[in-house]
Amino acid sequence: MTAKPRPRTTKADQRAATIEQIYDAAEELFSKRGLYGVTLKDVANQVGVHQSLLHYYFKDKKDLFDAVIARRAPVTIERRMAALDAYEREAAGTITVEGALHAYLDADLDLHGQGDAGWRNYGQLGAQVSNTAEWGGELMDTHFDVVVLRLIDLLQQALPDCPREDLFWGYHFVTGGLMLTLGRTGRIDKLSGGLCRSNDFDAVKERMARFMAAGFAATCAARAAERQALP
Repeated sequence: MTAKPRPRTTKADQRAATIEQIYDAAEELFSKRGLYGVTLKDVANQVGVHQSLLHYYFKDKKDLFDAVIARRAPVTIERRMAALDAYEREAAGTITVEGALHAYLDADLDLHGQGDAGWRNYGQLGAQVSNTAEWGGELMDTHFDVVVLRLIDLLQQALPDCPREDLFWGYHFVTGGLMLTLGRTGRIDKLSGGLCRSNDFDAVKERMARFMAAGFAATCAARAAERQALP
């Protein structure tokens, strides 16, 4: 039996594989030390290449950092957009806040909870970026506005009389809880004496959407009561 010839590895294949190795190493280091705690030399040493190779592919450390964030962003955005679209179709005019939040949150929690070490690193990195005013906000705007505004649209359908600013504040609180979860700090493990675990994403999925939906309902009900009390 004649052995099948192995596919030839092209220079483009080699280049792509090297860049992926660089991304993986940088992602891991940035997730642990942040942007300013990592040098290009650190990344090069992690990959096992000379630092000059990183300068060949990336203008500077921030360029590499931005590329690391951009690599996985389309995956999480596509999953959440698909989940939100599917929920809107299935709800058929009976959209609820909790249902919309489940669609938005669960798709991401599954991805980060069931994914490999790379996704765990990316989640921790995202938690850092979302809480960094100097450069994090711009990155979040660039990549994630489209899916956030899609969620707001569904929330407005569920709560048509709720002021739009309250929906945005609600999202603000939701994303804070999500990012703390993705950060996997282990703090809740210690505080609860082991009752809760920061990597138990199934427990988060069971509770977060319901908890946050109650906050939206209470806030919007309070607004309605204020309007009714006006002379």
